[in-house]
Amino acid sequence: MKNLKFLIWGALFIAIQSFAQLKPVQYKDGNQILNGFEISPVKKNSQKPGILILPAWRGIDKLSKDTAESLSKLGYYAFIADIYGEGNYPKDNGEAGKIAGFYKKNFEAYQKRISLALEQLIAAGAHPDNIVVIGYCFGGTGALEAARGHLNVKGVVSFHGGLGKDVLRPTEPITAKILVCHGADDPYEPIEEITSFQKEMRDTKADWQMIYYANAVHSFTNPESGTDNSKGAAYNELAAKRSFEHLKIFLNEVLKK
Repeated sequence: MKNLKFLIWGALFIAIQSFAQLKPVQYKDGNQILNGFEISPVKKNSQKPGILILPAWRGIDKLSKDTAESLSKLGYYAFIADIYGEGNYPKDNGEAGKIAGFYKKNFEAYQKRISLALEQLIAAGAHPDNIVVIGYCFGGTGALEAARGHLNVKGVVSFHGGLGKDVLRPTEPITAKILVCHGADDPYEPIEEITSFQKEMRDTKADWQMIYYANAVHSFTNPESGTDNSKGAAYNELAAKRSFEHLKIFLNEVLKK
């Protein structure tokens, strides 16, 4: 009987140890209240690798939370950034487009919100010199802005994100390694913008890679996007799985762990 109790308590202890939970974190940009989420790695190590997650244009969603939990199981600290802040969360796609458009145009404000979220990731336990930024859609644009803004990150990953920048902005050297995961049939990313992005990468002599996924359109990682490619945004299970595997390869290469 005692042995049985010992086994039960031992199994319970292991289960608790192997489960990490997302915790809400309130922080600020001046007077603007921001509400993010942090999660610690299931198994910690001395290198303390961290991943900052930038959500899509509707703000923090199930995909960003699920991703944070998956990364925790792989041994990473993770933090989900709140770019918009209290009182500014979009109620629909129309509002989301307007608010996201503001940050795309005012990229320095976007970079500042990303920097503040990086501070929270570090406060959660990640090493300041061992961080990667990843983002989805609008967040993918933000990941590239983290690289363009010379934030202290080892690499950035954009999933079906906007790739362009204002042609009047100067092209500066990029030191962060870059991975772009792109739907081959994404109708929302013009070929001109893709060409311009690739030229930017070559001109800056960046360490970059861009992977195209067949039969995938915009938002291919998000199960909540439906599966109708004709709508321009749809989930593609195979592309989602492949892109996550490519993310893991990138993280293993870029971060100390």
